[in-house]
Amino acid sequence: MTEPRWYLLIHQLPPKPLYLRAKIRQRLERVGAVPLKNSVYVLPRSEGSLEDLQWIAQEAVAGGGEAWVCEADFSIGVRTDELVEAFRRARTVDFEALAGEIRATFKLTGPRRRKAALAEDLTVRIARFRKRFEELTAIDFFDTPARHDAEMVLNSLEERAKPADAPGSAVDGTVARAALVGRTWVTRAGVQVDRIASAWLIRRFVDPEARFRFVPSGTKDFETAEVRFDMVDGDFTHEGDQCTFETLVSRLGISDGAIAQIAQVVHDIDLKDAKFGRADAAGVQQLMLGLVLAHADDEARLERGFALFDDLHRSFGKSAAIASATPARRTKKPSRRRGSR
Repeated sequence: MTEPRWYLLIHQLPPKPLYLRAKIRQRLERVGAVPLKNSVYVLPRSEGSLEDLQWIAQEAVAGGGEAWVCEADFSIGVRTDELVEAFRRARTVDFEALAGEIRATFKLTGPRRRKAALAEDLTVRIARFRKRFEELTAIDFFDTPARHDAEMVLNSLEERAKPADAPGSAVDGTVARAALVGRTWVTRAGVQVDRIASAWLIRRFVDPEARFRFVPSGTKDFETAEVRFDMVDGDFTHEGDQCTFETLVSRLGISDGAIAQIAQVVHDIDLKDAKFGRADAAGVQQLMLGLVLAHADDEARLERGFALFDDLHRSFGKSAAIASATPARRTKKPSRRRGSR
């Protein structure tokens, strides 16, 4: 007897809170699930699919709804080839939309365009395109032909973006960071993990003297020179499935292995989607909860949070250094065999 080929998520959500239905739908779209009915979604059988649906089911239940995840196969009503085609159609729409955006950008980089003036923006766009392509590829379960078209267009854009005058050089966000020095950064009051981590990143990698202002949600009274972050319509905020910390790292060209690890931890805590499956996220989340409970004042939260992220950055950097140094140390152990002095 063969194993069932599909996993189903069946859910029933309450009329309130209103955002829950949209949130669950977005989560399902992000993992590549296809709807069979309004409240029934399907994914191909795999360990990753099961985990994705279980997390979403837990979120639905936590919001006051009901949810069930089950294994399934179909003998009537829908055929396997019809389901496969449904998945391919869904990904075709996604890849074609991505390819369209890439082509539109490609037209802006022709030989008669001022590519050098757009280099920084182009670098950011390509990074976003590549990230989106990888996200779609992860949920392209049945090798959609449109994926290959999008990949070719993206590769062409990356080739065109390579500097012709200075081989090996690359825009790293330094110019963008310089323009942000001396500014006041504004965010919502009641800071928690994403805003605290983002403020820490700004102080450590953008402007050591950066000032922060905290305002109630919905505030629209800002100074022209102020930089808004982690706010609706902010200068730096959530983009796609990125938290604000990830957006800052990406758009400012911050290349640091320890920062990349912190970004994954902050993402998993803030978005609660277990995208990176960081085992250490739970510990950092617990520390952050204690920090928030102990300090109602935002400045105090930043002060304690900065120390926490300083230590976290140091630990990740030290771990990388130890890992890279270990092989070298092993080769230097003195030999006790004959001929040694």
